[in-house]
Amino acid sequence: MSGQTIEAAVLDHVAHAVPRWQDVWTRYAVELGAEWSSGGPGPGFAPGQLGFANGARVEVLMPYDIQVNDFLDRFMAKSGPGPHHLTFKVPDLSEAIDTARRVGLEPIGIDLSDPEWFEAFLHPKEATGVVVQLAQAPNAWSSPPPDDYPTDRRRRGDGSGPVAAASLLRVTHAVSDFDAANALFVGLLGGTVIDEGQGSHHRWADLAWGSPLGLRLVSPTDPSPPGELVQWLGGRTGRVHHLELTVEEPDGLPDAEPVGPSRSWIEAHAGPHWVIEPEDNWGLRLILRAT
Repeated sequence: MSGQTIEAAVLDHVAHAVPRWQDVWTRYAVELGAEWSSGGPGPGFAPGQLGFANGARVEVLMPYDIQVNDFLDRFMAKSGPGPHHLTFKVPDLSEAIDTARRVGLEPIGIDLSDPEWFEAFLHPKEATGVVVQLAQAPNAWSSPPPDDYPTDRRRRGDGSGPVAAASLLRVTHAVSDFDAANALFVGLLGGTVIDEGQGSHHRWADLAWGSPLGLRLVSPTDPSPPGELVQWLGGRTGRVHHLELTVEEPDGLPDAEPVGPSRSWIEAHAGPHWVIEPEDNWGLRLILRAT
């Protein structure tokens, strides 16, 4: 609707908070082939963006210089490592803030002090259980990788060479109120519904913004008796459930196990999937299907 949608917003990346960058470098770089894109230390945290074969990115965040700003350290102490936020790039942050306010949302953490990076946030209580960052950046960032960023890559099972880099397709965000999530991600943030469907106990919709990274909303439709999805939400308005990737030889990844039929709600696509559970990936579940 005119005046109630942020024009030209794009889902840019998903952030994964960890104690140290190096904790997930073996998983993302060696095993999944992600390349260093940009990053470095900052006041309170150090972001490191890792790019996958299709151009989608995960931003790995670790606490840094916490005496200046301890927000990420406090998040880790309360929630542990895991998904932290979704970042949407916008062409005009001031206009985006005004649009959010017109639909009854109040952005927080507004910072216009750095001309290379304007930002504001939607609190999880207003954004279906996930931090949504709105950012305006006139220039793309790049930087050389740290000296200890891995260059080794996982080898094929037959020894013929390294596996191809994985593609990061989407973030799956489980929500208790599908209509509220749709109002946020489609209505306000301008996502396009490219596919949708319904299972026996859930509904889902795939959203796109013309960028490599997509978003799937999934919501239970039958809270009684409570199934796995309802139990996992645990009364929350929403939680990032997993990242989905296409991977060469996913059955060869350490900690990857086949997804059984009891969890068929996780993916609507036919064909086998593998899962790396949150406890094996610093709080963020990965769902893998073969390239």
